[in-house]
Amino acid sequence: MPNRARRTQSALPHEVFLSRSAKDRRSAERITQVLRGQGIPVWYSGTNILGAAQWKDEIGKALQRCDWLVVVLSPRSVKSPWVNRELLYALDDVPYETRIVPISFKTCQDKKPSWTLREFQFVDFTGDLHEGCRSLRRIWGRGYKAGPR
Repeated sequence: MPNRARRTQSALPHEVFLSRSAKDRRSAERITQVLRGQGIPVWYSGTNILGAAQWKDEIGKALQRCDWLVVVLSPRSVKSPWVNRELLYALDDVPYETRIVPISFKTCQDKKPSWTLREFQFVDFTGDLHEGCRSLRRIWGRGYKAGPR
């Protein structure tokens, strides 16, 4: 495990920014629902941006406010200019320095959005959703209560 990943452990999130491709909406909604059910506050554009809002401004405000970035990696997300912008913002922002968690959701070129992602602890979501959430919560030093599958 790289040094940077070890330093992320036990820092409980105030609010997690979930970065994903719009084309991965269903998967992101499931991840958001499970994490929120576990008491982890998640900012997710699909539920946090209200109709008629200036969505670019809302994303910017959320990135400034949140203290963790979880990026859902898939073949679609690594091609998304917005996922790339959100990741670059976090990589350049000191509070996120050790608080970026890439989620391997589907096999893809993880170095495409940024070669620096390899410095972070990846969480495997390619199998069971609940096992992925359990692994993610371990990064924050939290247990996991199994819910309905």
